[in-house]
Amino acid sequence: MSETQQPTRRTMLTRLGILLNAGIGAVLAVPVVSYILSPLRGKNGKPYNQWVRLGPLEQFPEGETRLATFRNPVVRPWDGQTADIPCWVRRIEGEQFQVFAINCAHLGCPVRWFAASGLFMCPCHGGVYYADGSRASGPPERGLFEYEHKVEDGQLAILAGQLPTLAAENRTARRKTCDC
Repeated sequence: MSETQQPTRRTMLTRLGILLNAGIGAVLAVPVVSYILSPLRGKNGKPYNQWVRLGPLEQFPEGETRLATFRNPVVRPWDGQTADIPCWVRRIEGEQFQVFAINCAHLGCPVRWFAASGLFMCPCHGGVYYADGSRASGPPERGLFEYEHKVEDGQLAILAGQLPTLAAENRTARRKTCDC
C-alpha cells in the first residue's frame, strides 16, 4: 500500500461509526455523572436542608393545631404550586411546638386534623394519630414524622428540604449524641 493511497470505504465507515458511538456515549454519560455527583452539591447547588420560616408565633395560638405551608427551599422554576408544602403545627405552650409532616407514616397519604376529636386521621387506610403525633390505631406502625424546629426572632422555623423520615430522625439522634 503506497502513502498516497486513499482510505477504503470500509475504513471510513469504521472511523465514522467509532466517532458516532463516542459522541452518543458522551451524551449518555453526562446525566449519569451528574446523578453520581449530585449528593455532593445538593439540588441547584444548594444544600438540601435549610431553615425555613413558617410565620410569627402569634399565628399559632397555644393549645391549637394549625395547618401551615412553606416553600420547599430546593425548588425548580417548573415546580410551581407543588413546591408549596403543608405541615401541621401544634403549639403546646409558650415556645414549645411540634411540627408534623402532613404525610401518614404508613403510605404517605395526607392526614387531616379533626379538632373536635383531637385526632389526626388518614383517609387512605384508616390510620389515626393522637394530637401529639403518636400512633392511635390503624396500619401505621409509628407516629407522624416531625420536622426539626426552632424559634428565632419571634418566628417559628423548620429544617426543610427533605421529608422527615426514620433515616432523618436517626441522623439527628446521632448528631445530638456524638460530637462529630
